[in-house]
Amino acid sequence: MTTEQLEGTTVRMPALGESVDEGTITRWLKQPGDHVTAEEPLLEVATDKVDTEIPSPVTGILQRHLAEENDVVAIDAELAIITESGGTAAAPAAPPIPAPTADPAQTPPPPEPDTATPPATLGTAASLPATGSTTEKLPRIRRTIAKRMVESLQTAAQLTTVLEVDVTAIARLRATHKDAFLQRTGIKLSFLPFFAQAAVDALAEHRVLNASLNTDVTEVTYYDHCHLGMAVDSAKGLMVPVIRDAQQLGIEGLAQAIADKADKVRTGTITADDLTGGTFTLTNTGSRGALFDTPIINQPQTGILGVGAVVERLVPSRQDGELRIDVRSMAYLSISYDHRIVDGADAARFLTTVKARLENGFTPNDL
Repeated sequence: MTTEQLEGTTVRMPALGESVDEGTITRWLKQPGDHVTAEEPLLEVATDKVDTEIPSPVTGILQRHLAEENDVVAIDAELAIITESGGTAAAPAAPPIPAPTADPAQTPPPPEPDTATPPATLGTAASLPATGSTTEKLPRIRRTIAKRMVESLQTAAQLTTVLEVDVTAIARLRATHKDAFLQRTGIKLSFLPFFAQAAVDALAEHRVLNASLNTDVTEVTYYDHCHLGMAVDSAKGLMVPVIRDAQQLGIEGLAQAIADKADKVRTGTITADDLTGGTFTLTNTGSRGALFDTPIINQPQTGILGVGAVVERLVPSRQDGELRIDVRSMAYLSISYDHRIVDGADAARFLTTVKARLENGFTPNDL
């Protein structure tokens, strides 16, 4: 039967975001003969930027797939035919006929054990479980991440500078106000919005890190806004949704935006447009306990800030000439930067500004 002979609604590949012109079908969630309702997920599609579900446009019976899993399909291409409610459904498959049950009286006795072969003893190879080694096709989003990370290292002269910061004042501020903040906003107050705010404020002063180089390294664009990329871990891989105009949000707005973007990534509702347009990136590897790392620049940006775990340590200091040792909340900050345009002194000055903001710059009025 041809497509023209099938009466019903044609499901087409929808627009998947700016500069995205095709997608790969990774999995059909419905099969021919299945009943589907409007807006119910019909299939999963992967692009270079994001994985997403394509919903059914109508309620009815899925008659036919017009593209198969692993096919690369252009935007607006045909995907499936659905006969709306009242149409003729595909005939369901006949149930399998159960195999006849053997008569117990005629069942032969089990064979005698082979006494010529000794049983496996403890410690022999025969008694060890199988390793279960598997080979899987790498998902498209993982292949894209791998490609872009290598391209970034091959494109830019990347270097990382690390600095230690005392966030004891912020820890005390959080402890005092986190319950009221949660009650007012519905969001837990973590350290991350403070790091994001400090970075955004510092970028206004150190614009070379809120910039991008063109491909032939003849022009640099300095941005008068900060579209802040936030690296988010997910089961499908690392994604970097963008918080637009982060310089206008404040601690509460940043906390709301961070929670919203992370939730969209982890529930698979993030869109390709949410993942484009960043001018600077923040990655919080400390959320998994790492003290610091050397993050890779998200091209064509010129810098990425890594935030390490906040840990309590005994820290010596001098007050009025006397040596003191106190328990302080400490963290490492690392800035990876494009040495083609950013010098080491620029990176150090940026981190110093972030450090000063974190150690001295926040009050209850910021919440």
